[in-house]
Amino acid sequence: MGKISNEARQQYFERIKEYKHTAETILQREKSLLKVVGSDKSGSAYKYLMLADERLNVASYYMLQNALSVSLLGVKNEAFLNDARKSCYQAVIYLEEVVSDYVDAPFSDYSELQEKIDGFTDEKRYALARKIGYTIQSVEDAFGRNSKWRWSFVELEGRFTTVAKNLVNFKTFVAGMDPSVEGYQSRMGHLDLIQSLLMQSADRYREKYELSTLRIDDFKTAIAFLSALRRIHIILGEADKAEEIKKKAEVWKVKMESDEKAQAQQKKQRP
Repeated sequence: MGKISNEARQQYFERIKEYKHTAETILQREKSLLKVVGSDKSGSAYKYLMLADERLNVASYYMLQNALSVSLLGVKNEAFLNDARKSCYQAVIYLEEVVSDYVDAPFSDYSELQEKIDGFTDEKRYALARKIGYTIQSVEDAFGRNSKWRWSFVELEGRFTTVAKNLVNFKTFVAGMDPSVEGYQSRMGHLDLIQSLLMQSADRYREKYELSTLRIDDFKTAIAFLSALRRIHIILGEADKAEEIKKKAEVWKVKMESDEKAQAQQKKQRP
């Protein structure tokens, strides 16, 4: 990499001033709103939805600052990228407060949380889910395939998958699959998204297990995502698809149990 000129540095710092200021302003708003939530829980679910959206905006400003670093200085700014990654995490954490972090559980276990956001339309739910997914993917792409955060993104993506799924109100969803019901396109788009995400998260956790950690917990999480997908197929009355996922999960479980026994045996043989 060539030497960065003072002129390029000055131009860079001038250009990012506005983005830094905007991000800082949003974060100050966040602090104020969190104080309100702390003192008054009424309507807190909607406030957390707003905070999640705002955190994604903050992440986008960090990404813009990194993009300027790349274009004007010729270097990736890992600090801004890491701040963007943390903001994505925080957005997901806020949504976990709203719809829970249950990966594979009956809808009845968290249905009461849906009642607190019944005014949040299906269109807005789908838009928010897509915004989170796009932002996370943008940050991951900016870091690059060989980033030290490669496997960390598996967890972030998995937690995103979970809240994207839990944003769906399955109590009213089936009736809303009628094309004549307002919001049909958004509901079906959201359904396609979460089914794709659930399979992707299952495969990614399996990959993380095989190529990185060899932790049985990661394998169990992979299977949990498959089970969550099967649960959705059952809700929708898609028996064939549910059976297909069940068979896949069973094959994975056999492999996991075999690996677990092998690992236990290896531990016993160690001096």
